[in-house]
Amino acid sequence: MSRRNLEERPQPGPEQQPRWSQTQKKAAALAAGIVAVLILSGAVYSVVDGPFSSGAASPSPSGPLKAVIVDQLSLTAPNPNFAETATETLKDGGYTVDYFPGEEVTVDFYRGLAARGYDLVLLRTHSARLKQEWQGQTLDQVVLFTGEPYSEKEYIYEQQQGQLAIARYFDDSEPLFGIAPEFIRSGMPGSFDRSTVVVMGCEGLGSEETAQSFVGKGAKTVIGWDGLVSAAFTDAATGDLIDLLVRQDLPPAEAVATTMADLGPDPTYGSELRLLE
Repeated sequence: MSRRNLEERPQPGPEQQPRWSQTQKKAAALAAGIVAVLILSGAVYSVVDGPFSSGAASPSPSGPLKAVIVDQLSLTAPNPNFAETATETLKDGGYTVDYFPGEEVTVDFYRGLAARGYDLVLLRTHSARLKQEWQGQTLDQVVLFTGEPYSEKEYIYEQQQGQLAIARYFDDSEPLFGIAPEFIRSGMPGSFDRSTVVVMGCEGLGSEETAQSFVGKGAKTVIGWDGLVSAAFTDAATGDLIDLLVRQDLPPAEAVATTMADLGPDPTYGSELRLLE
C-alpha cells in the first residue's frame, strides 16, 4: 500500500498550524477541534425527507423520534452535564436518545451511523480542517476524529481509497483514525433520511465538503462552526440550540440565528454557527 509516512508529510500552512506558545497550546487543548496534523492515508485521495418545517422532525411511521450523542470529545474534554442536559431536553421533545462515549467511537461505529435511523445526530467530536495540495488536487476538507488508534494494518481498503486520514491533536500525539468526507459518501451504508446533523467540533462548516457529504447521504440540515471553537462554548451553544429546536420548535435556520444573537461568536476564536441545507 502506498502512503505518505510521517517524515514525508507536507507541512500545513500558517492558517492551519500557527506557532503557539505553551500557554496558547494549553488553552487550545480545550478546543473542541484541536488544530491537528492530518496525514492522508490512501494512495489516491479522491476528493482533493420527511419535511423539516419546524425544529423537530415529524415522527416516522416506524416509531418515535431518535437522537444520538456521539461523544468522542469525552476522551479529552469530558462534560457529563452536557450529555445529561441534552438527553433531558431531547426526551422532553419526544426523542429516544442513544449515547456513545469516545472509546466506542470507532471507524466501524461511523460506518453504521447512517443506517441507524436517527432524526438528530449530535457529533461532539474533535474535528480539524485539512487544506493542502495532494497529488495535483487542492483539498479543503474537515476530518472527524474517532477514538480509535491508527494502524496501517487496519481498514486497508478505506485507506487506499482516501476515506480515512491519520488525525493527531498535536505533532507528538498518538495518531487516531479520522473520518474523511469520502468515507461518509462511500463507506457508510444507508441514509441519514432527512435528519439534522450538528457538528460540534472545530471547522464543521469551515469547509462545506464534509457537510455536503452528509447532505449527499440524505441529511436535511447540517449545522457547524466556521472556525475553531472551545469545548465549553460549543457545549453551551449546542445546549441552547437543542432547546430552540426541540422545546421551542424553531426551524433550524431560526434556531441557529437565535443562538448566535443570544450568545455571539466564540469569545476566544470568534467562530460562528452556520447552517447548510
